[in-house]
Amino acid sequence: MRRFQRRFPSQYRQLGSALALLGLVSSPIVFAVEVQVGRYATVRALPTQEQIQLLSTIVNVAFPASVITVGQAVEYLLQPSGYRLAPEQTAELARATLLKLPLPEPHRMLGPMPLKTALETLVGQAFRLVEDPVHRLVSFERCEPVRHWPSASAEAGSR
Repeated sequence: MRRFQRRFPSQYRQLGSALALLGLVSSPIVFAVEVQVGRYATVRALPTQEQIQLLSTIVNVAFPASVITVGQAVEYLLQPSGYRLAPEQTAELARATLLKLPLPEPHRMLGPMPLKTALETLVGQAFRLVEDPVHRLVSFERCEPVRHWPSASAEAGSR
């Protein structure tokens, strides 16, 4: 024993003991991926993809008659998700106009589809979804600059 102590100073022995102890303590955590829930059944002890990525949760929704605008539909969809619509003062002006539009009849029933896809469906292809996962906020911004329709007077002048 004396010869062993001379070869390996006490600091190395302590480090080795600490590593061995760490291995014993952490090994059940590493191998506890499956949990037995019945005599013959086990489940994975990991969060689901929907629990990690909240906007990937599958939704199947029929909006009640009280939901009449796109903005109300967005709020209704976001309610159980933990996400909120970003404050109006932080968004572009076009978003406020979009959210005041009436909810199209084909959008009254959505799903089953991921929440992100449902939100993108509600706002259409002219807008893209912007996500802030840190504050759990969503917003929408225009994909391309707004094109103004020519006015009737401009058309009459060109003829």
